[in-house]
Order: sequence, then C-alpha cells, then structure tokens
Amino acid sequence: MSNLFGTDGIRGRVSLDVCDDEGALEHIVDQRLLTPQLMKLLGEALGRCLPEEGEGSQVVIGWDERPHNATLAAWLTLGFHASNCEVVHIGCVSTPMLHYGVLETNSRLGCMITASHNPVDDSGIKVFDALGRKSMPAYETLVSETAYSLSQEDREIDEVDRQAWMKPDSEHSVDHAAWLERRLSLIQPIFESSFPSNALVLDSSKGHAAHWLTTWLQKQGLSIEEVSQNAPAMNDGCGAGELSPGQSWTWDELSTSGHLLIQSLTTQGTGALLGAALDGDGDRCLLVRETNDGVEVVDGDDIADAVLRASPKAWKVAASIESNLKLLSNIEEDANMQGFETAVGDRWLSHALAPHVPVQEQQPLLFGIEDSGHIVLSSPHPSDTNHWSLVGDGAMTLVLALLAFESAGTESMQKGWKKRLSVKNPNRWMWDGRNELADTVE
Repeated sequence: MSNLFGTDGIRGRVSLDVCDDEGALEHIVDQRLLTPQLMKLLGEALGRCLPEEGEGSQVVIGWDERPHNATLAAWLTLGFHASNCEVVHIGCVSTPMLHYGVLETNSRLGCMITASHNPVDDSGIKVFDALGRKSMPAYETLVSETAYSLSQEDREIDEVDRQAWMKPDSEHSVDHAAWLERRLSLIQPIFESSFPSNALVLDSSKGHAAHWLTTWLQKQGLSIEEVSQNAPAMNDGCGAGELSPGQSWTWDELSTSGHLLIQSLTTQGTGALLGAALDGDGDRCLLVRETNDGVEVVDGDDIADAVLRASPKAWKVAASIESNLKLLSNIEEDANMQGFETAVGDRWLSHALAPHVPVQEQQPLLFGIEDSGHIVLSSPHPSDTNHWSLVGDGAMTLVLALLAFESAGTESMQKGWKKRLSVKNPNRWMWDGRNELADTVE
C-alpha cells in the first residue's frame, strides 16, 4: 500500500477513463493519473475518517478553474454521500477561500480540488480540518489505508442514487474581496504606511484572482494591471509557479523570458517593485523588483525580512528549512523575532505557529515563511472577533509585502549559501524513500 498524499495533497494528470476502485489506485500510484473514480473513493475514505476536531458530518468542496474540476467535484460529492456526509459546494474559488468557507459554514472538513501551480491538465485535492488547517501525514496515512480497504469491498451504487448523490445538499458563496478588506484594516496599522504610488503589473496565473483582485487593488489606490488573461491557460507561461527564488534577468533578456509578467515590465528605477505573481490556486505570491541592470524575483524570505524591518516588534516566525531567514538570523536570540524551524510545506508553518495564536482582538504578530512565496498569516475568524486562524493567501501576501516594503524600503536582503535553480518537471512519484537512492541520501 502507498500513501496517496504528497507534500501538499494529491496531484495527478486528469484522466476521465472509466475504471474500478483498484484501477483508480493503480493509476494514481503507478502513472500519476487522477480519475473520477479515485475522487469518489477519496470521498468515501475521508467521510469515514472525519478528523477529531469539529462536530457533525458536513463537508465543504471548492475547486479552481481547471477544465474537469466540476466533474471531479461531482464524483467527490458522490463519495462523501456514500459515507453519509452532508456536502456544501462553494464553487470556483481560490484555496484560501476554501479555508475560509470551512470556518464560515462551521463544517467538519474541507476539500479543495486543485493542483496549485502544476500544468492545467493536472488536478488534485487538498484537505482541511474544521479549524481550516491542512491535513497532516498521520491523517493522510489513515485516509490512504481506508481507501485501499474500501477498494476491496463490493459497494455498488445504482444509477438513480449515483446521479442524485453527485449533487450537493446546499451551496454557499464566499467573498474573497470582503475578507481581504477586513484583513487590510487589521494589518495596515502595524506598518503605518500606504500602498506604493508607482505602477505595478499583476499576474494571477489566470486563476480565480484574475477576475477580481486587480479591481479591488485599484479601489485601494494602486495603479495596477492584470496580464494573465493573455495566457493560453492557467499556469501556462504565467504565475508564481514559473518563477523561482534567486531568478533574475537583464533588460535584454526580458523579451525572451517566456513569462508574461517578466515580458511586461518596464523600468521605474532601481529598487522599485514592478510586479507580482500568484500561483494558480492563489495561496502564494512572489514579487519582482528592479535591479541595476534588470529585474529579480523577490521571494518569501525578502518579504519576511521587509516585514521584520518595517515593524520592529516581537514577531513569532516559522521558517522552513529552505529559508534563508533561518540561516541568516539567530532567531532564537533576536529580540524582535522568536523563530521556529519547520519541514517544507506551508502546513508545517501553521502547525508550528498554532500553539502561539492568542485570543485577542488585535492582529497577532506571527507569520510563517517559505521562500517559494507561501506566507502563513493569522486571519480573523468569520464569526468570532477574538479568535484567529492561520492561512496562506497570495492576495494577502501581496498586500502585506506592498505595505512592508513601502515602510522599510526595497533594498535586497543579504542572501545565504543557497544559489539554486528549481528542478523542472520532476517525477516525484518515483521517490518512495525506500530505495537505494534514499539510503544514500540518508
């Protein structure tokens, strides 16, 4: 039996071929193919393994704009109904809005159908508990074991029930712009700064944010233009998934970069923030800044550094092992920062910060950082002004970064030892941790 989950959920290339449960498991493990039958099986397994937190059996499902996600959502809904769960659909949203939808509807579980920055032909699933936190390895192992066990059972659903159970029990609408408005009112007083006055270019990966974020930012007084609507498809030559920490271009290289955002930039002076890119499901953000001879990526470490310089207060910070922030700062002894080192993956940032979330009305001074642009921040609970959740939201990361850099200045932080290039198109499914290569690495 293989654990079906990776670093951040399950992802695979979508195949609509008909198969049974065992075939669905073989497809995802051996060929990285994600089928509707697998989504049904996952719905059943998740429904039988509801997390300890929360009450009842209501689950929320949302999805991004990939071509077959509505179909996958219907099959996931079928699986949850087969396990006697009530299902709420929130439709096409970003991943942070799935987090918010779980809290707003007081649901037991949430599922976001997405493959983040992967190519548009891929899809997948991210799972959230009743507190809006991403699933952890022990729970994912339990769900995987349950899915394999169910695949050995004879569980037929007649056609009439199948069609009925693919439909949600109810639908719910979430408003990202209103949520962001509330969060801005809480975070802006910490920095005592406004947004920059120079023109910016926004690349939302042709995801959900492309429909509303530019308009919202313009209402806040920014001069900003969205460019990802010109992309052939989501994540195709656009978005944060096509950018890497440490990347830079000369002005002569911009036109041949192959990236819509980079191609769209024009000079505004050394140090100026020129643009920003979200990933396909909207949970992370990278910026681009002008250098002496071109432009460079402003990664999560840079954003964290600006936040700490702009607001010299006692922040609690979680940083993954990939972060230069951890390398360059003795954060256990820094008076302005109490730090925690974590594994890779934004769920570990939330896990490290969760015990330190206070019960209070003011914005808690804590955040989690990965150089990939995942920034986990505290967010007010929809129905309780004293309670806070933890969530990574690319739109909020952009807001935070613009305020912080406007207050602290845009000079580059001194980078550590890592001068790396991201591996492109890796086959992560070949890594199981139990082969000769794994032994050598260990």
